[in-house]
Amino acid sequence: MYLRSWLSRLCRGLSSPVGRTTPPGWGSLSRNVVLSSHRRIPELSSFVVRTNTCGELCSSHLGQEVTLCGWIQYRRQNIFLVLRDFHGLVQVVIPQDESSASVKKILCEAPLESVVKVSGIVISRPPGQENPKMPTGEIEIKVKTAELLNACKKLPFEIKDFVKKTEALRLQYRYLDLRSFQMQYNLRLRSEMVMKIREYLCNLHGFVDVETPTLFKRTPGGAKEFLVPSREPGKFYSLPQSPQQFKQLLMVGGLDRYFQVARCYRDEGSRPDRQPEFTQIDIEMSFVDQTGIQSLIEGLLQYSWPKDKEPIMIPFPSMTFAEALTTYGTDKPDTRFGMKIVDISDVFRKTEIRFLQDALSKPQGTVKAICVHEGAKYLKRKDIESIRQFATDHFNQEVLPIFLKANRNWNSTVAKFIMEEQRLELARLMETQEEDVVLLTAGEHKKACSLLGKLRLECANLLEMRGVVLRDPKLFSFLWVVNFPLFLPKEENPTELESAHHPFTAPHPSDIHLLYTEPKKVRSQHYDLVLNGSEIGGGSIRIHDAELQRYILATLLKEDVKLLSHLLQALDYGAPPHGGIALGLDRLMCLVAGAPSIRDVIAFPKSFRGHDLMSNAPDSVPPEELKPYHIQVSWPTDSEAEKSSLNQSHHLEN
Repeated sequence: MYLRSWLSRLCRGLSSPVGRTTPPGWGSLSRNVVLSSHRRIPELSSFVVRTNTCGELCSSHLGQEVTLCGWIQYRRQNIFLVLRDFHGLVQVVIPQDESSASVKKILCEAPLESVVKVSGIVISRPPGQENPKMPTGEIEIKVKTAELLNACKKLPFEIKDFVKKTEALRLQYRYLDLRSFQMQYNLRLRSEMVMKIREYLCNLHGFVDVETPTLFKRTPGGAKEFLVPSREPGKFYSLPQSPQQFKQLLMVGGLDRYFQVARCYRDEGSRPDRQPEFTQIDIEMSFVDQTGIQSLIEGLLQYSWPKDKEPIMIPFPSMTFAEALTTYGTDKPDTRFGMKIVDISDVFRKTEIRFLQDALSKPQGTVKAICVHEGAKYLKRKDIESIRQFATDHFNQEVLPIFLKANRNWNSTVAKFIMEEQRLELARLMETQEEDVVLLTAGEHKKACSLLGKLRLECANLLEMRGVVLRDPKLFSFLWVVNFPLFLPKEENPTELESAHHPFTAPHPSDIHLLYTEPKKVRSQHYDLVLNGSEIGGGSIRIHDAELQRYILATLLKEDVKLLSHLLQALDYGAPPHGGIALGLDRLMCLVAGAPSIRDVIAFPKSFRGHDLMSNAPDSVPPEELKPYHIQVSWPTDSEAEKSSLNQSHHLEN
């Protein structure tokens, strides 16, 4: 459906009205700004040997002589063939008369996916042979001349969207996979959105596009970085995980509205949903607060949103980190469906159920539950067993299922221990109906919520596998999550602190005094943008006071401040208050395009192990080429290699 809409829009050219004015709500600077008095249709055949693209021809071109270039997609009985280019498809009539024998020979003998150039007349299809499913279905090309530009060898797979291919095969022959209409749609949609983003930021709001260095230095905080050797012994560059420090330095330098379509690098190992190199829309502003950044992003997304998608409404709703965890069990909730977590601790203050008693007797103990509406119809016994096993294996928690049958008949191993008044109160709090399933757990607040957050998504998956639509794929549900903690205890040493996001995030103004007494309670001025359960952006107001930054780095985080001396020195020279955000372009486009993976919206992605299957990168380097960098490879022992393999398998399972 989206592909057809895209092809139709391209065939008609840009359909935006001439002299369109940006609607209210896109910021004060954009109000009453006319984008262009002459919105030009793009010249898709300028500077090339063709006169037209395959997909743009229609009945208005009847009688015209055209020259087309493209790939042979299909041939029928050596009478017709379908020619394809990036713009669409068109049917070509192969001449059968003897005077055109050379043309027929070329078009009939060329293998499928060969590249040809044809010239001919646009004619109407015979009555009854029109194809309403094709934008060019009313016409065909009567060929006069043809030229084989390049013959195609036998393909490893057919270039058709409906033909199933393994992802490994698609990545190995990515240049062939890119010919598919779905990949063409995804990449052109991405290009279109990026251009609209640039237009919004530069033309309407005065941002400056600045390129920042790719070779930088290792700095504390954040994700692991890729190292790049230099010719100085023992010294390395690093590839930046984001332009974070550079954009703050640009604010010190007076470029108070910066953006960049930035390439970023993170050495995060084998993660199916991540890429070692990725793209983000990087933004920073001076003299701004959290509300200003959020309004900017809402306007940017509304302005650049594709016309063939459901429109988005602004402002986006907002929720605190604590609310998100308590209600959805995660800091990136999918708010397209309910199944919210409910605290039912008070219902079971007096209970004979042992594991509920044990949980409620502890300081942070609580009882939580979710209600799966009509779950008794769709969840099978093996599903419930799988859910309970997951809770045991990953959270060391017990989950009690309660099936609500007709006439208040509750089917559960603990049903006899639940009194009538408890049943009534539970039904009121959970808003239960017949055929519902209640999943109940008990334990420490955060742990219980996190478990039910996982089970909420798993139950949604199970119901949708059986035909229940909970998460409308056409609905885009944005949410701001705010008031994150500034610090978290380190996993390896809970007595020490680490930044919840990065060490440059400013503390909440109301909590600054707690930095010196109870830093674990300090909230940050960080904000995440969530779309349909995925984090697509994150940002914060930054620390612009050098002394405060030194205190957090040296005293609270125990970091070596010498590694950040350049930034600390800059903050001492009149740094303005500033803040920013980065939108993950790959993940955003994956959701907008409805793609199954971010690899489907990147031209040349890496595999889940971080490998380029097309070129076999990363590759080994001969010792003589490493010598100028003073590097010697230390090959792993068999036990180390086995441990690395097990770690990769663990990442794949999770």
